[in-house]
Amino acid sequence: MASRGGVSIHRWSEDDLPVLRRANTAEMTAFLGGPEPEEKVLDRHKRYLRYWQNGEARMFTIRVDDAAEPVGSVGYWETVWHGEPVYEAGWGIATGYQGRGIASLALAACLGDAATHGDRRAVLAFPRVDNAASNALCRAVGFVCAGEEGFEYPKGHPIRVNAWVYQLRDGAGIAGG
Repeated sequence: MASRGGVSIHRWSEDDLPVLRRANTAEMTAFLGGPEPEEKVLDRHKRYLRYWQNGEARMFTIRVDDAAEPVGSVGYWETVWHGEPVYEAGWGIATGYQGRGIASLALAACLGDAATHGDRRAVLAFPRVDNAASNALCRAVGFVCAGEEGFEYPKGHPIRVNAWVYQLRDGAGIAGG
């Protein structure tokens, strides 16, 4: 568990399925292709648990001092970007807790975890170009924008994203780093 300013991240557990269900709303998934069917939510939860077992990703719930339940999730997973092995980060904060700086503290803690436990040189984030809040978050936490790119999310749905790079280690050869 990492904690900053009353915000802490905790390893994803069997008890955290409700976090995904609460996030599966039209408002929370507006930039992610919309809500998913229940079976996809259940599959995502199982993957998050499995990822911890096989080391492919590290997913966390986000807690704040003044809330009884987790207020969101954050994490990173292995991917390849322009031939370079990197991590990709993702996050989501419950609607009622947005705009309070929680995402920046949680993402910073997550990046700290990647620096401590990961073996890749950079973490990337790919918010849609029209997602002002997530692009501002990337900038505020110290990511560098490497430019706009085509992307598919979910698979089969082309979108335009900004590729944001956060250097964990010497980044020679990583664009934007």
